[in-house]
Amino acid sequence: QVQLVESGGGLVQPGGSLRLSCTASNRIISFGDMGWYRQAPGKQRELVARIGSGDSTNYADSVKGRFTISRDNAKTTVYLQMNSLKPEDTAVYYCNAFFFPSQYWGQGTQVTVSS
Repeated sequence: QVQLVESGGGLVQPGGSLRLSCTASNRIISFGDMGWYRQAPGKQRELVARIGSGDSTNYADSVKGRFTISRDNAKTTVYLQMNSLKPEDTAVYYCNAFFFPSQYWGQGTQVTVSS
């Protein structure tokens, strides 16, 4: 079993920055993928960014150039650096980890971009 613990959400003004963190309780995740999804009110959950065990990354078009995903050396903590935040980035952000065949989710952290 793997638990994901997130931190770093909050309220920020448009144009500001936040960094989200997520740590996995089981080191087996270091062999899998980790990522961030988000869900805004009334919308489906969507991929924001993912990073593989080999550090390959992919991003949603809406965040390319503004968000950066990374992992620590142990590959059990994933970070999402969010810059130039926009009101449309407001959502609950969920950490995700995948190690075949299982998928795990964090509890979610609220990010609100508002003046």
